[in-house]
Amino acid sequence: MDRSQAYPPIPGAGRFGSAALVFIMTLAVAGPALALRPFDGTDAAVADVGELEIEFQPAGRLQEGSSVSVLGPVTTLNYGFAKDWEAVVQGQLATPLSSSESPVFNNAALLLKNVLRPGSLQEKSGPSIATEFGVLLPDSGGDSGFGASWAGIVSQRFDWGTVHLNLQTQLTREQHADLFIDTIIEGPHTWKVRPVAEFFYECEIGHAQTASALVGLIWQVQDKLAFDLAVREGRTNGQPVNEIRAGLTYSFDLGRPKGSGK
Repeated sequence: MDRSQAYPPIPGAGRFGSAALVFIMTLAVAGPALALRPFDGTDAAVADVGELEIEFQPAGRLQEGSSVSVLGPVTTLNYGFAKDWEAVVQGQLATPLSSSESPVFNNAALLLKNVLRPGSLQEKSGPSIATEFGVLLPDSGGDSGFGASWAGIVSQRFDWGTVHLNLQTQLTREQHADLFIDTIIEGPHTWKVRPVAEFFYECEIGHAQTASALVGLIWQVQDKLAFDLAVREGRTNGQPVNEIRAGLTYSFDLGRPKGSGK
């Protein structure tokens, strides 16, 4: 599958994977993350112009059947390069614990997100609507290739909480069609510590089906810093999947790019 679960480990990390890992880890050291951890889906919002948002998970645990892996570092970088636009770079290192296989760098992608309709997430009325699209990069050292992804996102903030709906289609790295349907529910935005939940269904057509549920907490330390902890349970083709996620999000201003607009 093309979400945050690890691919089967592939002996040896290729040059591309090593370079990409060094690049992402180097940027991650610049500061911690603020986007939408700890979810598989996302929200209909983007980073402010000139702002870098970093989502970072040092290490998490993933078990698929009898296979256990450590996922980390898991990093997503979001940079607001123009009004209502951000560039997204993401990737993760998966290290098997239940075998002697080598770590693999996977789930890498280069994406663009655009807010089509500013709404409640932008302090306006009505739903916020966005789209995210881009290229899925090959896993290190394996036979996978390039893929493509497109998603539509709708978010609505209420007094009692916030809801995000995602509908995504992909051409996976193995050249399979994939459909992902996701709902995220957050507690009241004004709470320092808010409960969160996520439910998704994914179908890699003709190959795999996954149903997943996540529950967790987000601690909003300040406007630009939050910590998260979540547990995910799911089934892929009848096989149990469970995952522990813990990380942080942080954002800081890099300065407004020339010609970026207001």
